[in-house]
Amino acid sequence: MTNKIFLQAMLLASPLYFAACKNGDSKQTFEAADKKTDTTMHASMYTASMVDNIKDPACGMPVTAGIGDTAHYKNHVIGFCSKECKATFLQNPEQFITQLQLKTQ
Repeated sequence: MTNKIFLQAMLLASPLYFAACKNGDSKQTFEAADKKTDTTMHASMYTASMVDNIKDPACGMPVTAGIGDTAHYKNHVIGFCSKECKATFLQNPEQFITQLQLKTQ
């Protein structure tokens, strides 16, 4: 009985699936997946060893948790967890400079 209900549900849903494909909805899904992959690949390009700071100065997140973007500031490479934190920092770097925890050389 359960298999019969499942098959009926699949048969009823299949026209909706194919209709969505014809309308281009599947393309949007693939584009969203590609953007997520691009972001993941971009974030993995940076490692904690590539930057001079220990924590993201804008939010305090450790750079070992992941670096989404970097900036050069006063002869240092600063790692940020996201582009948003980088943008926040760059709007007023002096506000965050006291929170910038640099690695000891």
